[in-house]
Amino acid sequence: MEGVIMTTKKKDALDQLIDKFVGNDPERQAMLEEEIVNVEAAQLVYDLRKQAGLSQRELAKKVGTTASVICRMEQADYESSLPMLRRIAGALNRRLELRAVPISPRTRKMAKVS
Repeated sequence: MEGVIMTTKKKDALDQLIDKFVGNDPERQAMLEEEIVNVEAAQLVYDLRKQAGLSQRELAKKVGTTASVICRMEQADYESSLPMLRRIAGALNRRLELRAVPISPRTRKMAKVS
């Protein structure tokens, strides 16, 4: 039970930091949303690689790129990640799917205030 309380406190602290630094600034909100997508893409690459039991170098060889590109993808530090995500998915015998999901209540609240 204590872990749940701590997680809630951490989430509240994160929300406070986001409110402080992003606030109602549409430009900063867009930057935050972009970074969230980058982090999700990075986590996807990492998860797929680990599930396949591959090192970054082994995955890079299958994809036809370098280990440093895979490393940067996993650190959310790679521009034009969609084409590379497709290549990685294909190399791992996967198909990349994009989907649109409802905006979180927090994002809606920020959009209404603007």
